Amino acid sequence: MLAISSFASQILALVRDRIFAHVFGTSSSLDVYYAAFKIPDFLFVTVASLVSATILIPYFSREYARDKEKAKAFLDSVFSVFVVVLVLIEAVIYFLIPKLSYLVAPGFDSVQRLELISLTRILLLSPLLLGISGHIASIVQSFNFFLAYAFSPILYNFGIIFGVLVLYPLVGIQGLAWGVTVGALGHLLIQLPAIIRTGYIPRLVTKIRWNLVREVFLVSVPRTITLGASQLATLVLTSIASLLPIGSIAVYNFSFNLQSVPLSIVGVSFSMAAFPTLSALFASGDRTRFVDQMAIAARHIIFWSLPITGLFIVLRAQIVRVILGSGQFDWTSTRLVAATLAIFSISLVAQSLVLLFVRGYYASGSTKTPLYSNVLSSGLIIGLTFLLVYLYHNFPFFRYFIEYLLRVNDVGGTEVLMLPLAYSLGLIFNLLVHWICFAREFGNFPSIFNRSIRQSFYSAVIVGAVAYQMLNIFAFTFDQRTTFGIFSQGFFAGLTGIAAGAVLLITFGNSELKEIWQTLHRKFWRTKVILPPPEETPS
Repeated sequence: MLAISSFASQILALVRDRIFAHVFGTSSSLDVYYAAFKIPDFLFVTVASLVSATILIPYFSREYARDKEKAKAFLDSVFSVFVVVLVLIEAVIYFLIPKLSYLVAPGFDSVQRLELISLTRILLLSPLLLGISGHIASIVQSFNFFLAYAFSPILYNFGIIFGVLVLYPLVGIQGLAWGVTVGALGHLLIQLPAIIRTGYIPRLVTKIRWNLVREVFLVSVPRTITLGASQLATLVLTSIASLLPIGSIAVYNFSFNLQSVPLSIVGVSFSMAAFPTLSALFASGDRTRFVDQMAIAARHIIFWSLPITGLFIVLRAQIVRVILGSGQFDWTSTRLVAATLAIFSISLVAQSLVLLFVRGYYASGSTKTPLYSNVLSSGLIIGLTFLLVYLYHNFPFFRYFIEYLLRVNDVGGTEVLMLPLAYSLGLIFNLLVHWICFAREFGNFPSIFNRSIRQSFYSAVIVGAVAYQMLNIFAFTFDQRTTFGIFSQGFFAGLTGIAAGAVLLITFGNSELKEIWQTLHRKFWRTKVILPPPEETPS
């Protein structure tokens, strides 16, 4: 249910972005819209982490097992502190936004700045609504009610789409921000029936259990700093993008959203699926199986992510044109977003594995390594962004190399490519730090892991090379002037590349392919699978 709703939410997010691309293209208005999220998002990530499921569920489960009334008092205490603190912070920030707008987007002109201030003030409602919704979600998940939680992101995206299609024509650019607020309200309201069923409806109270609130706060601090560092890096990237040509913020966000689809499907899914098993294995003291389980999850992440990386780099123009190519989104925007997407794609494996390592460390009860690594990575991203922009403007050879490599040498505004390049390099560094620290603390992955990486890499190269060659062949088969023709060209080129990669993996006797086939048999055909001898199975 969660997987289906997640996939539906991702599809709806792509529909949302296509509508934005159709209406605005990569325009000044969309730059303002995306920039307006930065302060509310930072508040949500930092303050609302206090009521996240990862933090609340273990404490609530413990209190619930001891005394149900005390468990309710604990939840009400956390809820009350969260709401009061967030409202007070937002009240202060509401009046500081005119000053803070120069930090978020120093390159905006006076008209853009007024729009940014207006939209940011409206969007301050969303951290509060989403934070309350997150608090409720933590409770309903504790009782294994997942239906409302599964559909809440879908309603959120529907609200944003409602804002651009209905409210924007009525009230102008402010309608976009009100659409986000409507979506956040839907995210909250859909969970009310579930929370009513539990009997744990959150209330504002004056009698606070400060000892438990303090305990939750101290536990959440490392996670808050970890997430806050990433959000700060994103804010700085937006700030720098505002100094670049108009549309740079929109280009960055469109491409980031596109690369987030495979990241959510592969990286988030595998890391979340592995988390309960990792927690149980570490709690039992079985460190060997803990490392083996990490290796299994990492192998499958690499198995899926590397070929996707190859396809995204080769089929970038087709992907962007089919998903976003409509209305105001012209060919120049397509090429810029496609080039930016290709650069993001080189860190797809790193982003996915970082999620797994973070979950692995949280399962072991350690938060220091994710904290230090993320802070260092975020600082590196910020530093690299300034360095790369400097190199771009002062070393023509560097600029021409990047432009010719991505075939955008005749397109303006290519400075924006320095942002995803800095981001990708920072995430690759983040992965290296996590990997080295994990190996020192828990030991290296089994030997089969290195063989799997090599096989996946070879497969990804074949997938990309075959898909690239087939693009040229299918260019003469399908009409490149239509969306259907571009889709068909990319689809069949990608399908042929995937088939070639699969043949290579079968030839190698790839372990991941065998495990997937065995799983399909068990889940769908319900047949008993004959496993290979123990010495051939991954440890």
